[in-house]
Amino acid sequence: MGRATTPLKDQLAQAGIDVTEDRGEPTLETPWFVRALQAFSGWLAALFLLGFIGMGAVFVLDSSAAAATLGLVMVAGAFALLKAAPGDFLEHLALAASLAGQLLVAWAVVSLLEGETAGLWWSLLVFQVILAVVMPSLTHRAFSAFAASVALYLALTVGVALPSVASGLVLLALTVVWLNEFRWPARLRALQALGYGLLLGLLVIQAMGYSGQSLLFWRYYPSIGLAWLEPWAGDALGLLALLLLIRNVFQHHAGTVVPSVRLAAYGAVAVLMLLSLQAPGLSQGAVVVALGFAIGNRLVMGFGGLLLLLSITSYYYWLEATLLTKALTLFAMGVVLLAIRWAMRHGRWAREAEGAGQ
Repeated sequence: MGRATTPLKDQLAQAGIDVTEDRGEPTLETPWFVRALQAFSGWLAALFLLGFIGMGAVFVLDSSAAAATLGLVMVAGAFALLKAAPGDFLEHLALAASLAGQLLVAWAVVSLLEGETAGLWWSLLVFQVILAVVMPSLTHRAFSAFAASVALYLALTVGVALPSVASGLVLLALTVVWLNEFRWPARLRALQALGYGLLLGLLVIQAMGYSGQSLLFWRYYPSIGLAWLEPWAGDALGLLALLLLIRNVFQHHAGTVVPSVRLAAYGAVAVLMLLSLQAPGLSQGAVVVALGFAIGNRLVMGFGGLLLLLSITSYYYWLEATLLTKALTLFAMGVVLLAIRWAMRHGRWAREAEGAGQ
């Protein structure tokens, strides 16, 4: 008689490898080029569909009520489509339909407000915030968060001449979003989509500010309202976001951070605040870089590095300060950032050495 053969499952169990039955087929992810082709097909189909609808519904633009109604119906239809049948093709098809509906709603708001530009942007800000919260599509959430950031910038620029406050508020919002990324695991992807949309919005706002142009470059708005707070109000909000970030880090590492490190960190924030008075905008890029380090997200760090590069380039060509002053300011900021890194590493080593001695 032949020797009995031990089943493969028992052999794996003897080797210490657990085998779980009924695990099911592994989920295969769609390649990126297939998803890109599906997205392109969705936008192409949406353009033909919207063109066909537009040819038969041009008269809708003559009535603000009809335009608003049709726009809301299209947004609601996009929501229902995304809720019922998720997929790359349908997602981008619904996104295109939603954008067309949003344009119709914006057209209706323009007709109702009769030239009140600030009211238009505030209305679109509220609309985009609602869409960013309720839409069941990550792409749509990211776009709505981006559009809300731009609408906030335009509303503050037109209404009270405070464009830098918009960047500060967006930075504060994205800091709160990314710090609470893992608080609700079921909404992890949604929060990440909102965070990336806000990052794109901050990048566009800062790029327009550094170029010396507004997104409304074809119109002139005099320095009215609270323009005397420019540009330091935005940097103050950015430093508030940095304080919130440092507080969150200290709370999560309460047992490993020595008091000297806390003092060094808050002292560095004070120095950074003084430097931002001389070089507006540099602190916001530093905050995003620190946020990326804190949450371990390289893409967020990349956004922060790009913001920091844009701010340094803009400050270098700023004509209100001499090259010597600019060089000393950048040198001081580099020393501050290196000091923060040294203090954190030194404090951690001191804590580990103290624990080992005990």
